[in-house]
Amino acid sequence: MPPGGEATATPLVPSCVWRATAELIVTLDARFGEPLDTYVNGSQVWLRDDGPGGTVLEWRLHPVAGYRRPAGVTTEEVFSSVALALGTGQDPVAPLDALWDGLEAFPIDGAASRVEPIALAAATADALGATPDAVGLVDHETVGDEWQRTQGRVSIVGLLLAQLGAA
Repeated sequence: MPPGGEATATPLVPSCVWRATAELIVTLDARFGEPLDTYVNGSQVWLRDDGPGGTVLEWRLHPVAGYRRPAGVTTEEVFSSVALALGTGQDPVAPLDALWDGLEAFPIDGAASRVEPIALAAATADALGATPDAVGLVDHETVGDEWQRTQGRVSIVGLLLAQLGAA
């Protein structure tokens, strides 16, 4: 506990979540293009100012539990190669359900307290052209702690959907 003996509450963050589908991946590629950042854990990230009132959002494509990069592609090539294959009716380098569980969009930095979940849902649906599967407030710290504790063997999207009552 911090000095004074009072526990500090973890801030809840407005969040929208979409389950991963081939259509979602193709739409992400068509509307957002290449990710701004890619991670060895399978995450793909876009930062865009399409939140309510121009709020910057992080759009994060979350990997499946136990993600392993497919052989024959670099970390930076996974998304583009899979999106191209799915968009052209080809077989991707790995099945979608071996790569990503879903997409999450949330305001970054201090903007979380200024964004209502319903306004976030409307803005993200407009930007992506797809209505989120779940919307509400999430505790990212709890999700991150569980992911770290299990060394990535838990679904981040599953934990988010459970918090949002949509699991």
